Amino acid sequence: MRFTLPDFFSNDIGIDLGTANTLVYVRGRGIVINEPSVVAVNTRTGKVVAVGAEAKVMLGREPPDLKAHRPLRDGVIADFEYTEAMIRYFIRKVLKNSFFIRPRVVACIPSGVTDVEMRAVRDSAERAGAKEVMLISEPMAAAIGCSLPVDEPVGSMIIDIGGGTSEIAVISLGGIVTAKSVRIGGDEMDEAIINHMKNDCNLQIGYNMAEQIKWNLGSAYPVFDKELDMTVKGLDLIDRIPRSVVVDSLAIRRVLSQPLDGVIMAVRQTLESTPAELAADIIDRGIIISGGGSRLPGLDRQITKETKLPVRLDEEPMTSVVRGAGKIIENFAAYETMLSVLKD
Repeated sequence: MRFTLPDFFSNDIGIDLGTANTLVYVRGRGIVINEPSVVAVNTRTGKVVAVGAEAKVMLGREPPDLKAHRPLRDGVIADFEYTEAMIRYFIRKVLKNSFFIRPRVVACIPSGVTDVEMRAVRDSAERAGAKEVMLISEPMAAAIGCSLPVDEPVGSMIIDIGGGTSEIAVISLGGIVTAKSVRIGGDEMDEAIINHMKNDCNLQIGYNMAEQIKWNLGSAYPVFDKELDMTVKGLDLIDRIPRSVVVDSLAIRRVLSQPLDGVIMAVRQTLESTPAELAADIIDRGIIISGGGSRLPGLDRQITKETKLPVRLDEEPMTSVVRGAGKIIENFAAYETMLSVLKD
């Protein structure tokens, strides 16, 4: 009689390999990792010294012999070596007592990636210890995570705004009918704030400060009863000494309008290419938004203003994609037609 290990002993993992954060779901345990996608390396030895939250606090503060890297850009792998090191670290962290079992991995990828970029994700996971790597597009995973009826003959529209990309898709009968992927997300918003501080205030700031400004003052629509302000600290570009300035929420809303216009244009383009029957469903059912960038205050109201459609924010937008991957690994049979397995 042939012996096979029962599913209880398998280590199936879902990974949302995001530009800003990496989230990991382990079968039977739920979400066990939610950390920044950052790797810190000793520049003399090449050794990885920190990963995740510990590495992120080093950004912009490193001594000459230490460098913190963000190995993913615009939703795809920019540095293969450091991405592999990061995935290996997270896999070992969640399966520290199960080294003898190589996990099956469901990895979430942007819908607009190339075959080369897809293979880079697969190869990184395999070299990090995965037995098998299956891929699913981020908007499909987000829709599953948001409990949309993706396998039914009805149109569901999802907008997933991550750190590097915004994914817009209309889904029906287990497939993506029409989609748009734009390399605009939280990073683009941070860049816009950095450029504003540089050009309008002669102040150089880092990404951590830009992120603080975005979440303290940022909005996509006038939602504050009274405009807010905060003190921003950085390096004076003229005198080259530390200086602080006061910035208000109205200025930041105007700054963020440019990257957000790119997202809304992609939403309109997706709607324009949606079949009439599914368009009617979206009028009735509305649009759901997810991802870290969707938490920007007033974004739902701004999209409604531009599209005349009801928009709803997912209850846990930061984890929508990885929750979708989690549902898949908990029930592979129900979602196997939505997965891709690359062959060499």
